[in-house]
Amino acid sequence: MTDLPTFQFAFPGPLRDLLVAAVLDGTKTSTSALLQDYEIDGDPLPVEGTRHAVVDSDERPVAVIELVEVRVARVGDVDLDFARDEGEGYTSVAEWRAGHEDYWHGADYRGWLGDPEFTVTDDTMAVLQRFRVVERL
Repeated sequence: MTDLPTFQFAFPGPLRDLLVAAVLDGTKTSTSALLQDYEIDGDPLPVEGTRHAVVDSDERPVAVIELVEVRVARVGDVDLDFARDEGEGYTSVAEWRAGHEDYWHGADYRGWLGDPEFTVTDDTMAVLQRFRVVERL
């Protein structure tokens, strides 16, 4: 696994544990991040076809995923299929948006940004990724 880049869902803790469990049981097949996250970290955008080691809250690899779709879109343009495929039980785009705003407007994310007033709008750009699990570790 050392030759694969790691893939982290959320910050370590209960949310990451929930998301990793959803990946492992197959209910989570998509994920989203804000474009600014890549810009701030200086990381290149993900590329379709690449494989990543999913890590749990203890940074242990638990699965290998392959990205099958990567696109950049406005947060306001996320569709219901994508929202459902995030595997968090969303039944509407509004639920997806509210759940993600809770995260992006939360203390952990705003603290990481260093901006306690950061707010997502319809025009905030997101990186939308679909993946498949190729191996459980």
